[in-house]
Amino acid sequence: MTSKALVATLALCGLGVAACGGTTGGTGAAPAQNGGPASGTASPASALSERTATPAPETPATGGSVPADPLKGKVVVIDPGHNGQNYRHPAEINKQVDVLTQKKACDTTGTETNNGYTEAAFTWDVSQRLAKILKSRGATVKLTRQNNSGFGPCITERAAVGNKAHADAAISIHADGASAGDHGFHIIMPKKINGPVDPVVGASRKLGIDVRNAYKAGTGTPYSTYIGSKALDFRNDLGGLNLSTVPKIFIECGNMRNAGDAANLQSPAFRQKAALALANGLQNYLK
Repeated sequence: MTSKALVATLALCGLGVAACGGTTGGTGAAPAQNGGPASGTASPASALSERTATPAPETPATGGSVPADPLKGKVVVIDPGHNGQNYRHPAEINKQVDVLTQKKACDTTGTETNNGYTEAAFTWDVSQRLAKILKSRGATVKLTRQNNSGFGPCITERAAVGNKAHADAAISIHADGASAGDHGFHIIMPKKINGPVDPVVGASRKLGIDVRNAYKAGTGTPYSTYIGSKALDFRNDLGGLNLSTVPKIFIECGNMRNAGDAANLQSPAFRQKAALALANGLQNYLK
């Protein structure tokens, strides 16, 4: 764990109230490195075939099954929130960047569970699982960071990855740090700001609804009890959304400060279910 003096210098999330630690905030302590894909094995129930996790529907024209690679030709960008060593680089991550509606920190430490499992570790693990599933379905997948042992990149750079890739869809994966009595997941979508995101606000809303529905069905996680309407929240203060020229959403997969949500988020079996649900939501949008 880092000293509280160091942690106090860090902006814990940068996503605002009730998003990624915006209510009570995380401690920004040194990330626990447990819980990565190699450190836990999903239960047999979660280790379903990634291509056949849901029944292949019949096509009206032929009566046959869908192609083996249903996402062939599609490009998906996954943005694992924060980074494992952000807490060691306060000067770099606190640097102010322009997100068009305001100036914000380049990046933040994120939150963590009460026993020290960090948001950065969670988002990296789920992103790795999600990337594997999407690739198995034929998608081209790009991540905004390549490990959980560095710092950054800035939120502006994260948006640029999706734009440069001309992604068909982009998703930023997070977990929240709200009050302990709050629970559930929610989706964050962009608003029009007279900026580059405006042309894809409608498509982002559709992406958000498809992912919301799949995540609820696939994980059983309830809608957020403390933010949004039916797990949908619209914001204009997030650089990752404001600067995106491709359809993009954030998902707060649960509240790391709630005991029930935290238990799920720390479970490798649940993280596999979460990744599969996110893949299904993205596929529903892209098909």
